[in-house]
Amino acid sequence: MAKSNLVVKTNYLNTVLQNLTLVEIRIIQLAIVDARETGKGLSTDTPLRIDAMRYAEVFNTTRQNGYLMMKDAEETLFNRRFSFLDDDERTVKSRWISQVSYLDDEGTIEVVFTPAVVKGITRIDGAEEFFTKYLLEQTARMDSNYSIRLYELLVQWKKAGKTPLFELEQFRGQMGLGVNEYKRMCDFKRRVLDLAVGEINEKSDLKVSYEQEKKGRRITGFKFKIITKSKPEQPQKRIVSRDAHTADMFTIDGLSDKQLWRISRHKEFISTYSGLAKGDAGKSWSAYSDFIIGEIKKDASKFSKKRPIREYLDGSEEDYDFSR
Repeated sequence: MAKSNLVVKTNYLNTVLQNLTLVEIRIIQLAIVDARETGKGLSTDTPLRIDAMRYAEVFNTTRQNGYLMMKDAEETLFNRRFSFLDDDERTVKSRWISQVSYLDDEGTIEVVFTPAVVKGITRIDGAEEFFTKYLLEQTARMDSNYSIRLYELLVQWKKAGKTPLFELEQFRGQMGLGVNEYKRMCDFKRRVLDLAVGEINEKSDLKVSYEQEKKGRRITGFKFKIITKSKPEQPQKRIVSRDAHTADMFTIDGLSDKQLWRISRHKEFISTYSGLAKGDAGKSWSAYSDFIIGEIKKDASKFSKKRPIREYLDGSEEDYDFSR
């Protein structure tokens, strides 16, 4: 992803009792990131736009799937509520958003956050003791909303290397569980806790483990140990030598517009580069292809990140999306 995708969320929003689905969590994440990146910030009267192509780029799906998933989340996200304690220790109930609309022609969802959320989420840098910061990339590959919720809780304690005791009932609420969900401890561990820990260890910058607290034979809570993984060394750029007498796989010399159109419809190409098509270029597949072909003609080299651009011509028919 080209953007730094830094999400800044106040700690109380990380610990509220929430029941967002995975898609709803991702919509909230993208709204926070894009509010920072555009410099608009958050307000209670200005809608934030989240484009389906942007969703597809970040979460590694197709634009069509992103469109459908965001549209399905429209109704449920509007009705979601959470509770938190204010500065005077009073319980406050709030919705996440006060307004939501879907612009079908543009493949865009618009949301307006409630005052409680606007106050709790900020793009202002600093005051790190009051904020949880993490890179969107750390959670984008996670498939379980339990993993994302646990990551958001644990990352607050990354510097300390360990957490205080999370008492069981409060912890269950923070993981988004209802009173009757996974009541047996063996089910809770298998379906929620161990699943989340495994995915965090596999897909994020943290390595975590937990200890269970007991009173007699009854488990009353959990403590976590947190290790930040060392960053892998950046691989050296591979220098590709090419025979001067063969076609240059990194250029488009001699390719027709029809061949460039075929490249633009390769599924892997779409997954990698469709996020470049913003505004009018993202409103339809025809506009997308016209835009991409124009960009390829300007600078074909930037479309060879994963493989030489000409290789996108050589796929089988199932490698392409010609349906739109």
